Amino acid sequence: MGLLISCSTPNQSKKTQIAVAAPIKEAPKKIAEPKKKSDLPLTAETAIPFLQRFAAENPENKVRIETPLGIFDILLFDKTPYHRANFIFLTKQKYFDGTYFHRVVPDFIIQGGNSDNYDTGKKRRKIGKYLLPPDTRKGYKHHRGVVSMPSSEIENPHKLASPYEFFIVQQSPGAYHLDGSYTPFGKVIRGMEVVDAINALPTDKREWPLTNMRMQVTVLND
Repeated sequence: MGLLISCSTPNQSKKTQIAVAAPIKEAPKKIAEPKKKSDLPLTAETAIPFLQRFAAENPENKVRIETPLGIFDILLFDKTPYHRANFIFLTKQKYFDGTYFHRVVPDFIIQGGNSDNYDTGKKRRKIGKYLLPPDTRKGYKHHRGVVSMPSSEIENPHKLASPYEFFIVQQSPGAYHLDGSYTPFGKVIRGMEVVDAINALPTDKREWPLTNMRMQVTVLND
């Protein structure tokens, strides 16, 4: 799987921009059978109205991420409602289960939520193809432990975000050069040492950890 970092020159720092992997190619579509009306798959036109309704009906704002190196908990910000609702929605759809922390940049970030395996691609096609608008003016900064969303690799001057991926800032005290370009929508509130351990893993040339870091994500109701 190709992992991308947008860099304008070979000498530009890897810590400048954060992009996502190329979209998975879908298999040829079969003739659709009649089915009941459903919100899914989401589209560019339907995603935001759907997330508005979902946010009102699903107020949860904490999730737990389990990895081979331990667990950590995340608080999602209520002031970034589309991003909070999107993460809760994908978690309840079990989208993240079986995906990886597929990109590690030492002393910078860990990035996850992407996978090119069949099951993840099937989930993605069912959920839909859409992007989220940036929400960068709520006063949140990319402090250490903050959870943020990468922009899509599709030509995208407005920095629309990939709804299926996220990254966590491991850099101390923060990665403030990302402020204004990406949307912070949560923060690690327990288990930051696990994020540090993942960030310390050796990687290949694609920045993929040599030890696969699968994840399972669940909503916390407390």
